[in-house]
Amino acid sequence: MKIRKVLTIGLASAGIIAAGILYAADHIDSPAVTNQSTDITDVYAFRGQDPNNIVLVANTQGLLSPSATATAKFDENTLIEFNIDNNNDNVEDLVIQGIVSGGKMKVYGPIKPSETGNRSRIEGNASAEVAITPYGSAAIIGTGSGGIKVFAGPRDDPFFFDLNQFKKIIAGTATSFNNPGTDAFAGTNVLSFVVELPKSSLNASSGKFNVWLETKKKI
Repeated sequence: MKIRKVLTIGLASAGIIAAGILYAADHIDSPAVTNQSTDITDVYAFRGQDPNNIVLVANTQGLLSPSATATAKFDENTLIEFNIDNNNDNVEDLVIQGIVSGGKMKVYGPIKPSETGNRSRIEGNASAEVAITPYGSAAIIGTGSGGIKVFAGPRDDPFFFDLNQFKKIIAGTATSFNNPGTDAFAGTNVLSFVVELPKSSLNASSGKFNVWLETKKKI
């Protein structure tokens, strides 16, 4: 199955220390992707509870109200792809892919991609799968080969941002954020795809890697 990138709306970061934490956010996109299955809100990378593991989080379809969350779904034609660059050349050396089929999120990789850049194809055989956790239910955790764990389902939006104060700063009517601020995303949810796996599987001998997130539509 061939997948073409519709729009890259994830964010990239260089030199992530494997024992540290990275997050990036991109709420409220252009009308072409807002409220679409391709709309990325956040990408996170951080050390797992097991210090030998890395956790990668892809959050999509943001600003869901509780009523909308109950019916929100991952799109079976949308590929969610973590891109891993472990030699600092800004080209993906490995990909970890997630796509829903038959009501389950199937994970592929980490694996060297046969194509890089704006085209992808599903690579190899599934390394893990998990049933989608329904809204309001206890988390369903799937396990797979190579020590992979995976979750897919709705979660409270973890990103804190005082949007109204930000607008005042931009308008010149305020000079700084408040402490504490007011979380504009409180009470809203996202659809979250989470993969935990051993750091050793990313072949990052230096202890650092670059990661960026893409969503791509099937053609």
